[in-house]
Amino acid sequence: MLGYIWQYVYTSFLRYWLKWFIRQATGTCELQRICSGNKPGATRTSKAEYSLRSSKNKVLRGALEASKDQLEKCADQIMKEKNVKPQKDPLFKESLHICLLQITGNSSLYVSVENMRKEVFSSENQEHEAMLLKLWDLLMPTVKLDSRITKQWGDIGFQGDDPKTDFRGMGLLGLINLVFFSENYTEEARQVLSHANHPKLGYSYAIVGINLTEMAYSLLKSGALKPHFYNTVPGTPELRQFHQLYCYLAYEFDKFWVAEEPESIMQFNQYREKFHTIVKTNLQDPDVNLTLTACSKN
Repeated sequence: MLGYIWQYVYTSFLRYWLKWFIRQATGTCELQRICSGNKPGATRTSKAEYSLRSSKNKVLRGALEASKDQLEKCADQIMKEKNVKPQKDPLFKESLHICLLQITGNSSLYVSVENMRKEVFSSENQEHEAMLLKLWDLLMPTVKLDSRITKQWGDIGFQGDDPKTDFRGMGLLGLINLVFFSENYTEEARQVLSHANHPKLGYSYAIVGINLTEMAYSLLKSGALKPHFYNTVPGTPELRQFHQLYCYLAYEFDKFWVAEEPESIMQFNQYREKFHTIVKTNLQDPDVNLTLTACSKN
């Protein structure tokens, strides 16, 4: 209770007067101090985001909702509101602009990912079908499918004769992530598949991959991935960066699973949550970088 009271008093009263006092003493506004006092990355952008979101000024708060093509104008408006002279602080506008690109980009990335998740896999869509067959060819280059609907799909971890039923939860997003990993990290994806087909430690490669897509999606939706993207993308994060994050999860989960040596696939949920906790803990590190260290083809 005391913590909530202190937070209310600080944000409502003390913070304003503290900022005013420091500005009088230093001649710089809070955003200037954040941009000049922190290297590019999660710490700087997170502090800038908090400063903008906590501001009583509509111009500053409005910048968080602006479109990408309006952000440079927003930076100019903020400089005007805060009476920041470019001659005295020539690096401020560029630093603020990058922070705004990262902050607003995280929101636009979620919209793109959500739209992809909502798109239902359709056997009547030739592009969807081609993508599914491409996944098979990437993972099983020496084995041909007997037919489109076949028990062979179980060899790469689907549950039934027709994989389309397994994409219901994550829609097309689940398939796109599987293909992206297999296409851009082919050697690693085949290695993970070989582990998944282990007679004792095996698991359903595709089903677990779709499950990890849900993990990545949930982390993005909650905002937990912000530090990672703030550290790894010096601007607006794109879908490619989300797919690369999935590749990291797929590869690292496999390493984790093999190292843990579960007694049975029936313990999957238990180990999945343990891995999820590890990832969330890593994301609390201001220098976090969840990037697959293997060499991508692109």
